[in-house]
Amino acid sequence: MKVKIAVIQFAAKDKAEANVQTAVRLVEQAAAKGAKIVCLQELYRSPYFPQNGDYANFDYAEAVDGSSAKTLGELAKKKKIWLIVPIFEKRTAGLYYNSALVLGPDGKKAHYRKLHLPQDAHSFSEKYYFAPGDLGYCIVDTPYGKIGVMICWDQWYPEGARLMALKGAQILFYPTAIGAHKAEPKDVAKDQREAWMTMHRAHAIANGVFVAAPNRVGKECDLTFWGTSLVIEPSGRVVAEGSPKDEQVLVSELDLDKIALQRHGWPFLRDRRVDTYGDLLHRFTG
Repeated sequence: MKVKIAVIQFAAKDKAEANVQTAVRLVEQAAAKGAKIVCLQELYRSPYFPQNGDYANFDYAEAVDGSSAKTLGELAKKKKIWLIVPIFEKRTAGLYYNSALVLGPDGKKAHYRKLHLPQDAHSFSEKYYFAPGDLGYCIVDTPYGKIGVMICWDQWYPEGARLMALKGAQILFYPTAIGAHKAEPKDVAKDQREAWMTMHRAHAIANGVFVAAPNRVGKECDLTFWGTSLVIEPSGRVVAEGSPKDEQVLVSELDLDKIALQRHGWPFLRDRRVDTYGDLLHRFTG
């Protein structure tokens, strides 16, 4: 079984509506190229505002049935595609999440809230804005394969990828906003980018799945996002890599039969020793 997917990267503007219009334009391009599953970057509708604690940024928040769901939901129906749409979710006043909607052409909608939230001294202060996700892992069965959705910082945790694979996910999507801080030496930034790419290759190899990660481009405050959106095969081979600077629609045709081929050759799921993994359920205490 083969399916075309697309990951989309672009430089976000300050105005939400301008970003929605950009997303619509690029999703239409992806659909015109035959993509049946399309994924936008993390917090696509805004700049990456968690670089600071500005109260005004809460104005970017929307409900799960808000502007993104309506506009892009209609586009999914019109183009007969599945869309992964990351949003700044407002559940109620004072309760917000870094979320993603999965919008189907038949009106079906799935919902994920980011489980792992970064918080550092500069540039990634998500715990100021978002509550930790409470919906668990997101697995969606589509006519083009079963997909799993997580968001950015989730990508550094192998447990999530493994759990989604065990639940049957064939393609893991990680919408992302990641880049280099202006204070970081160039060699450190290069190493971090390589680590990011290596982590996604590891998810693909260890679980025998496809991995797709769209990442934004452009400079925002102290961060320069490094783009290079990725699509990776179960073997770990990178089949598509985006530009480090340019707006781009990356369309890749995936042969889902490669999952069985990879797992038969390297049966990591078969050889797991779940009887020895009990300590994973407890906090590390040293």
